Amino acid sequence: MAIKTILVPLDGSEEGCNALQTAIILARQCKAHLEVVHVRANPKDAIPLLGEGMSGAVIEDIILAAENEASERSARARTIYEDACKTADFPHTDDASEHDKFEGPSIYWVEEVGREDEIIALRGRLADIIIVNRPTDDTTVSATMTLNAALVETGRAVLVVPPNGTENFGSRVAISWNGSAEAARAVAAAMPLIEGAEKVMIFTVNGEGDKSDVAAQLRQYLSWHGVNAEIETTCVGDRNVGEILVTNCSHWKADVLIMGAYTHSRLRQLIFGGVTRHVLSEANLPVIMVH
Repeated sequence: MAIKTILVPLDGSEEGCNALQTAIILARQCKAHLEVVHVRANPKDAIPLLGEGMSGAVIEDIILAAENEASERSARARTIYEDACKTADFPHTDDASEHDKFEGPSIYWVEEVGREDEIIALRGRLADIIIVNRPTDDTTVSATMTLNAALVETGRAVLVVPPNGTENFGSRVAISWNGSAEAARAVAAAMPLIEGAEKVMIFTVNGEGDKSDVAAQLRQYLSWHGVNAEIETTCVGDRNVGEILVTNCSHWKADVLIMGAYTHSRLRQLIFGGVTRHVLSEANLPVIMVH
């Protein structure tokens, strides 16, 4: 399936610039329509639920402070968006219905009021891919919730951008393959990048499901799409599979990784760790994930 619609949340933070710039690169490569969504927090959500002893004046002050913060974040996000439009030199509009007038990539602005994770979950279901920043120690709870909502609640591909951003990607494509349904969805969603890559590497790990022929099956499948992929298999031993994957991508100089997300239960991963969790915390290249 071609990538024709891209969604990127923009919260007004400096980190948001990386996701937007990556979205512009992908929109240019795929001649896609880019939807930039800024979600303003509802000031009333700032009032504590247990505020029985609070006076009316205190509540008004809380709402006013929340309104001011929301306005400042909105203004910063809009400035980032307008600067990006100038750099990208795309046709841009605030009316999504006009996008069919443009040839090639285009970009438009959407602003809504509510919770970012809920709105991105809803809007993301009608995007071919969602682009968000990789969490760091400084990432807000809201941004982390938005990433989780994009991964778990949309059924769509999510491109996670590393903290330092990326200038280009899609030349050397790595695929983490274990034969799971999630990995298959990720490959299908990223097929435009796979078909356009100069090099494609399939990484598998012995001991991860013990299915020795799954990589060869994927290579045969890709050959029907004109892709000549290589295979590299690593013995897991006593190492973390996520660590192996990140290391292999670095050694092979991959510029994007494609993988399934949470192929085991999220509860198990939260307790014991997992590949998805490790990649989300350590990968320094763009990662396309599908749950």
